[in-house]
Formats: sequence, C-alpha cells, structure tokens
Amino acid sequence: METLDAIISQYIDPYYLRIMVLIGINIILALGINLITGVTGQLTMGHAGFMSIGAYTSAILSMQYGFSYLAALLAGALMAALFGVIIGIPTLRLEGDYLAMVTIGAAEIIRVFFLNFEPGGKAVGMAGIPQHTTFITVWLVALIIILLNVRLLNSRYGRAFYAIKENEIAAAASGIDTTRIKILAFMVGAFLGGLGGGLYAHYMYYINPQDFGFMKSIELLNMVVLGGMGSIPGTILGAFILTLAPEMLRIVSEYRLLFYGALLVILMIFRPNGLLGNVRLYDLRKRWWKKEVETWQS
Repeated sequence: METLDAIISQYIDPYYLRIMVLIGINIILALGINLITGVTGQLTMGHAGFMSIGAYTSAILSMQYGFSYLAALLAGALMAALFGVIIGIPTLRLEGDYLAMVTIGAAEIIRVFFLNFEPGGKAVGMAGIPQHTTFITVWLVALIIILLNVRLLNSRYGRAFYAIKENEIAAAASGIDTTRIKILAFMVGAFLGGLGGGLYAHYMYYINPQDFGFMKSIELLNMVVLGGMGSIPGTILGAFILTLAPEMLRIVSEYRLLFYGALLVILMIFRPNGLLGNVRLYDLRKRWWKKEVETWQS
C-alpha cells in the first residue's frame, strides 16, 4: 500500500492529493450526519464534537501509548460512539430545534474540555502526530463505509430509520422501538465522526480544539443538505462540492460565506430536496438495470 501511495504521489501534485484526501475524510464524516439527520430525521449540529473525540483519542494513543495506527483509529471511533450513546440516551427524546440546541451545547462542552485537557496540549493542541493516513487508506475506508451504509439502509434497521423520519408515531405503533433505533443511528453516526477525526489527525500532523468548532459542524451538515437529505450519492456529491469550493474561492476568500449563503438560497428555490434529493444507490442501480434490459430487448 505504501508503494502504491508513493507511485500516486509521483504523478499527482501534493496540493491536489491533499484535497482528494480531505474529500474522502469529509465523505466519511458527512455520511455519519446523513445517517442521523438525513435518514432518521434527528437534527444534529454538533458532529464536530465526535470528530474531535476520535481525533484526540487516536492521536494520544498513537503518540503516548504506542498503539498501532489501526488500533488507534478503531479506539477513537469507539470512544466517539460511546459518547454518542451517552449523549443520545437523554437527548433523543427531544425533537427538532431542541435536539439541535442540545447537540450544539454538547459539542461546545467537548471543545472546552479539550481546551483544558493536559494530555491533548490544552489550547496549544497536539503536534507531531504520525502521518499514517494516506490517499489509499482514506479512499479504501471511504469505499467500505459507503458499501456498509448501503447494506445498512437496505436492511431491517434501515427501513426502521426511514420509518421514524417519515412518521415516528406510526413507526412506534407498528412495533418499532423508536428510542432504541434513534440511539443506534446516533451511535453509528458518532462512530463515523470519530473515525473521520482519527483519519484527519493522522493526516494533518497537528490538531487543536479550534479545528472542531461550531462552524465545522455546520460545514459538514451543509454537505448533507446540499447533496440531498437521506441520499448517499447526494452526500458524496455535497462533500465533493463543499470541499472543493473553499479552494476554488481562495482568490475571493472574504466573500466565501456570501457564496455559501447564495448557493443554499438558490438550492432551496430550485432544488428544495437537495441536488440528488432522496436518490439512493439502490434506485440508481435499478434504473440502470431497467435501461439495460430495455436496450437489450430493442
């Protein structure tokens, strides 16, 4: 794998390679939000908190306790999932704006904790994190996560997620334990947040609490909204667009937020369900197969 990464680095400019790595990490992070908000309908605005838990946990285990890269990544993701359950149990009885406010508060508590966390370097942050994350690693993990997301959403649990989003009362009346399913979605989404945070930490060398502030959560949520709530292809497209956009707008960086706002307003007017709406990979495969059959029959 290292040899393949070396070959890729010879033919691709490091700047473009870095952007592609960040796109892969953002896809993993955005898929976590999509599962919670886009599929299950639980508005979360504190996903950067789970990202920071995964980043700091994996970095500390790698640097101070000699954990292997894979073990540190997995531990960081599991720690984020644990906090997802801890936060989810008391808060997922709330809905809408109330849930969003609680998740914002939880993410800020986590950020302030790391601002005063001695092993994490406090406000200075952590430097010298081993750069184990590579282009191949990120995109291999992203592909696995995409496939697992497809399998999950086509399973019994996936149908329960969609049922809760459409009508939670009807879902409960049909025998679905809505609280348990929402906690499950929150846990899996937090796991992906922690996994993305671990990959990010081991790519950037240096992390500090300001990397995981409120605006990071909003940026990740915008990827899901732009691409289409509940759509895996849409989430991937949204991650591509909003990771590339800041790089393309560097020459007019002072107007970047203006561009984001205008983009979302235009989207709400012409595509209120996002660029790909509720398009699922299963639907795309079904349409492609139907078209192939019609072509063959003609």
